[in-house]
Amino acid sequence: MRIGIDVGGTNTDAVLMDGHRVVAACKCPTSADVRGGIIAALRTLLDRPGIDRRAIDYAVIGTTHFTNAFVQARDLTRVAAIRLGAPATLALPPFAGWPDAMRHAVEGLSAIIGGGHQFDGREISPLDEKALLSVADDIRAKGLTAAAICSVYSPTNAELELRAAEILGNELPDLGISLSHRIGRIGLLERESATIMNAALLDLAAHVVASFRQAFADLALDIPFYVSQNDGTILSAATVAQTPVLTFASGPTNSMRGAALLSGLSDAIVIDIGGTTSDIGVIQAGYPRESNIPVDIGGVRTNFRMPDTLSIGLGGGSLVTDDGVVARVGPRSVGYRLIEDGLVFGGNVLTATDIAVASGLADIGDAARVRHLDQDMLARARASIVRLLEDGVDRMKSSSNDVPVVLVGGGAILVEGGLRGVSRIVRLEHGDVANAVGAALAQVGGEVDQIYVYSQVGRDNALAAARELALSRAMAAGADPATLEIVDIDEVPIDYVPGQAVRVRVKAAGNLKAGEKQ
Repeated sequence: MRIGIDVGGTNTDAVLMDGHRVVAACKCPTSADVRGGIIAALRTLLDRPGIDRRAIDYAVIGTTHFTNAFVQARDLTRVAAIRLGAPATLALPPFAGWPDAMRHAVEGLSAIIGGGHQFDGREISPLDEKALLSVADDIRAKGLTAAAICSVYSPTNAELELRAAEILGNELPDLGISLSHRIGRIGLLERESATIMNAALLDLAAHVVASFRQAFADLALDIPFYVSQNDGTILSAATVAQTPVLTFASGPTNSMRGAALLSGLSDAIVIDIGGTTSDIGVIQAGYPRESNIPVDIGGVRTNFRMPDTLSIGLGGGSLVTDDGVVARVGPRSVGYRLIEDGLVFGGNVLTATDIAVASGLADIGDAARVRHLDQDMLARARASIVRLLEDGVDRMKSSSNDVPVVLVGGGAILVEGGLRGVSRIVRLEHGDVANAVGAALAQVGGEVDQIYVYSQVGRDNALAAARELALSRAMAAGADPATLEIVDIDEVPIDYVPGQAVRVRVKAAGNLKAGEKQ
C-alpha cells in the first residue's frame, strides 16, 4: 500500500491506496507550517480501523508550496547568476525581462564569463576559470548562499557547468549551486531564469523537506517519502531539496494523473474545479500534455517542463452577480472563506456553491438559507457556468471532435447535464481527492531533451541513444526496469541550422522498484 498527499492552499488531501483501490481518503485544512496539515491528514488515515502501518510501502507528497513562494516573492534566497557565454551573449544579461520587484527580491549579483558550446556539443570557448574565481570572491564578499550556473547549450554538453560547479564548490563549500542542464531545456534565457528560480528556493526547499520528514517522524511512520513533480512522476526527497522548481504545477498534474487512473481513460480532457479556479488540461497516453511554449511564472519566462493547462476563474467560492439579464460567475472568489461567507454556511455572499445547493445539485450546508433565490436567476447562473466550461474545453481541444471529459475536484458539483463539444462526462467516486490519488500512483520517470545532428549519427541511432538514456535515467531515479516503457517521443527539426539538426525529447516511466529507499 502507499499514501498519497496533496498539500493545497486551502486543504491537504490524503489517500491510502492498495493498488488502484482507494482504501481511505480525507481532507484536512492546510496549516501555515505545512507539517501540521500533513500530520492531521496522516493521523486521520492511519486511525481508521483495520489499517496496518506495516503494509504501507511509501508515501508521495504533492505541494504548491514552492510555486506560491516564488509567485509571492517570499522566503526567497538572493542568487549569484553566473552565465558561461561571453562574449556571444553579452547583449542580454541575466535577469533580463524580470519584473523589477521580483528581480529586487532575487538578484544578488550577475556575471557573464567565457565558456559555452555549440548546438552539437563543440566548444565555443573554454571556461574562464580566472574570471570564475573572481566571481567567487564577490559571492563571498556579498555573503550570498546560492548560485545559478548556466552555460550555452549545456543540455547538449554539460561539461563546463560541472567544472564551474566544482571550482565554486572548492572555493565556497557551503554554497548552494543549481546547474541549468538539470533544470531547463534548450533556450538560454528561459533555462537560465528557471535555474535562478531554483537557486532562490534552495533554502526554503531544505526547510520544507525537513518539515515533511519531521511529520512522518512525529507519527513514528518509518517509510520513505517522495515528492511529485510537474510531469506526473516522482522525485526523492534529496532530489527535491536540490531541484524544487521541478514541483511547480504538480497539483494540476496530480489531478490529471489521478483522473486518468481512476477513470481508466488514457486520452481525455480533465476539469479540476476547486474553490477559486477550474484547471483544464489534457491527458494523452495517461499523462498530462506538456506545454510547448515558454511558461510565465510570477512574470518570469521559463522553459522547464510544465503541463499544458488553462485556468479560469470558476470555483465553488466564485462570486455570483446578476443584473436580471445575465448572471456572472467569477472570476472573483471568497476562496478559503467559503465556509464562512457563503449563504449556505450562514454568510451573506452569494457564491457558486449556493447556486449548486439551491438548484438541488449538492447537499452542503443549510439549504434553507438559499430557498429564497429566484429560479430564473439560478438558471442564468447555471448557464453562465456551462458557458465558461464549454469555452475552456474548446480552447484546450486539438480538433473539433467531441471528447470525453473527466470532472474532478470539490467543485464538480457545479456541473449538471452535458457540455457542448463533449462526448460524455465522467464523474468519479473519489474525484474530490483525485490530486492525492495521482500523487500516490505516480511513477518514476527519466527524460532526455537534446539536439542530435542526424547527418552525422543517423536518425535511428540518435533515437536509440535517446531512448537508452531516458531509460537509464529512470532506472537511476529508482524505476523498476521490468515496468519501464517509453511514454513520449518528440522530434523537432531546428531551422537555419545545417546538418539536419533535430531537437529530440524522449520520456520514460515505470513503477518504483520494490524496496527502493531514498
